[in-house]
Amino acid sequence: MFHQKIFIFEFVSGGGFNQVDIPSSLFCEGYAMLRTIIEDFKNLGFHVTTLLDSRIKFLSHYMKADVIKSVELVEDYLQKYTTCVRNSDFCFVIAPEFSNVLYNLTKVVKENKKKLLSIDLNGVKLGASKLETYKFFIANEINTPKSYNIPFNGRILDLDFILQKFDQLNSSIVIKPDDGVGSELIFYFEKKDEILHFFESSNKITNTNRKYILQEYIEGDPMSVSIINDHRPLEKPVENGPKILSINAQNLQITDPTMDSVYLGGFTPVDQFEQLKAQIENILKGVDLSAFKGYFGIDFVKKVDNSLSFIEINPRLTTSYVGIRNVLEFNPMDLLLTQKKKLQNYKLIPHKFSEFTQIKLKYDGKYTLGEINNLVLPKLINLIPEIITPPIIIEGVNKSQEAFYSCFIATKSNDNQSSKHRISQINQIFSKFDFRITK
Repeated sequence: MFHQKIFIFEFVSGGGFNQVDIPSSLFCEGYAMLRTIIEDFKNLGFHVTTLLDSRIKFLSHYMKADVIKSVELVEDYLQKYTTCVRNSDFCFVIAPEFSNVLYNLTKVVKENKKKLLSIDLNGVKLGASKLETYKFFIANEINTPKSYNIPFNGRILDLDFILQKFDQLNSSIVIKPDDGVGSELIFYFEKKDEILHFFESSNKITNTNRKYILQEYIEGDPMSVSIINDHRPLEKPVENGPKILSINAQNLQITDPTMDSVYLGGFTPVDQFEQLKAQIENILKGVDLSAFKGYFGIDFVKKVDNSLSFIEINPRLTTSYVGIRNVLEFNPMDLLLTQKKKLQNYKLIPHKFSEFTQIKLKYDGKYTLGEINNLVLPKLINLIPEIITPPIIIEGVNKSQEAFYSCFIATKSNDNQSSKHRISQINQIFSKFDFRITK
């Protein structure tokens, strides 16, 4: 057991958006990761400190941290973050890669010479750029979709370049930010007319300072592999290399360029886990992953012919973690800390099944927002322990019971069928509390 101080920071719920509305989808995932990893480090004996946006401070009741500091709307979250880093022994950072947010927060930890348990600067820098990750895959002879940096024509993305590459690839394409996170601003195109119409009618990416890439679209099942890599070089024996915790299915909605792409969750482990695990281990056995020390994820597509196409590397804790911790027989953070000593005691095979998903709800009852937060949510969470992020309204100024609520759940079942049955029961419980599922 550890008896040292750790500062765990999650950007979205921890004050990173304290000057603007918090995006509900990012919040649900972010808070879910924060709450679960705090619990896992607390179970290892750590004294845990974290930050929480003042607008959601009532959610502190559901967190097992020893110290929860509120970030007010007028405060500089970075100043408070830096103070917490300096007062800790260990730090674990969860943040998006865009605009160098994750890199800069990690840099603060390194500059203060604290023990970093999330991915170090070199891994963050590589994983934060989809184009650099593409080059990394190509250099290691890993199958990956063709990807191109889209040049600018003035302040606008070069439409002629996009159309030219679309013709050359002779396939559907995806356009997305080079430093994007999750399903943010991912646009899918099957036809040239769709591209032309999008650039004529949409202002979402036509006038931007961000770099965008064009990527060949790969048909198949979107998945991710969650890995813990130890702190020793790959030249050492294979038991000291990257360890696959689980392989996860991803529920993505990326089908229409007129609509925002959405990540809805997924489940873990996937069917034929052992076969896929061996396949991925074979692909990675000659790859130098020393830049990624700790927990990280790789997104990939399993094609119809069962071959794999690697898409990107996520140099941080990913949403899948909230399900993975439910299917393993051990605390994954224990493996992160004591891999060499403990590895032989762990069975690296998922023994349960977990579906993790965001749920959108409409409240049709009579309680006010404050009454829901103080009276209804504690009862709901008692009946539905699978709730990780409680139903909450966080976007918009005029908050009322007529608005939409978002929450995040993760089941823990023996198999897919029993998980589906439990989700059906959860839906019925929501209904009894006048919450109607809309998505």
